[in-house]
Amino acid sequence: METLPSNPMLSQNNNSMDNSDMIHPRSYVGFDTITNQIERRLLQRGFQFNIMTVGESGLGKTTFLNTLFASHLLDPITGEAIYDSMEKTTEITVSQHTLIEDQVRLNVNLIDTPGFGDHIDNDRCWEPIVKYIKEQHSQYLRKELTAQRERHILDTRVHAVLYFLNPSNIKRGLTPLDIITLKKLCDIVNVIPVIGKSDMLTLDERLNFRELIKQQLAINDIRIYPYDDLPDTTEEDLALNNSIKSIIPFAVIGAEKEVEINGELVRGRKNRWGMINIEDMNQCEFVYLREFLIRTHLQDLIEATAFIHYEKFRSRQLIALKENASNAAHRQ
Repeated sequence: METLPSNPMLSQNNNSMDNSDMIHPRSYVGFDTITNQIERRLLQRGFQFNIMTVGESGLGKTTFLNTLFASHLLDPITGEAIYDSMEKTTEITVSQHTLIEDQVRLNVNLIDTPGFGDHIDNDRCWEPIVKYIKEQHSQYLRKELTAQRERHILDTRVHAVLYFLNPSNIKRGLTPLDIITLKKLCDIVNVIPVIGKSDMLTLDERLNFRELIKQQLAINDIRIYPYDDLPDTTEEDLALNNSIKSIIPFAVIGAEKEVEINGELVRGRKNRWGMINIEDMNQCEFVYLREFLIRTHLQDLIEATAFIHYEKFRSRQLIALKENASNAAHRQ
């Protein structure tokens, strides 16, 4: 977003306000309760988070979503919702769920793109995904521009895309299809690449694959999330973002079932060579990704969608409408 030039007078005024214009009431007034009022309203309304998975079939996308929210939301075989309503478009499935944790209600839309890149001819197979994301922006804009605008517009804009990379591509990294799809998606949505079924790789292979992906992302000028140019970004935010970028793409494994490891039940997988505990950060980076998506950057993902991607779309649409109106006036 464009940054306004600094104004020395404004800086002086701000400094003056910080130092001499701070007034402490002589007795209790009560406006410090506004944070409690805001929290109560937000808890009543709930929060909306829309997450999309993109990648080839068989990379564990559905299982990962169930693992992420610690709930059996989607059938790993069919990809269909276990409960609640389901909406279908040409190639995209949307399942809606409401999760409650300690009085906080999170309304989640899980958006699956089954079989992406699975066809013999994958020419322009990214188009339905791009079209869907832009349609959600368009619907939101139409609701904003209505004469009687809703107080709280239902937000179906995609807040995050988990782009699953195939671990079998360890030698070549990103495929030409990956590169062009990532370029298209990163321009309109927050994209987070992950390595699906990373238990197929050794730790050294995982590290080499990650470094190769990072190089290819830089060479192709693909800007993935997180960003450092959001409003109100602090030094602490930048430090956290840098630590996250160091382990992107996340190497993940999904597992809904519990297995016994050293007498303890944990979520994991049993392989021929042993057990995998997905909560063990030495074996899997699922915990890092969960912390990133849910516990540290969920609100940031929502704001990045609104302030960067949707705002860019909105500006383009309004400029186009203005130009069309101007051309129509000239023709008359």
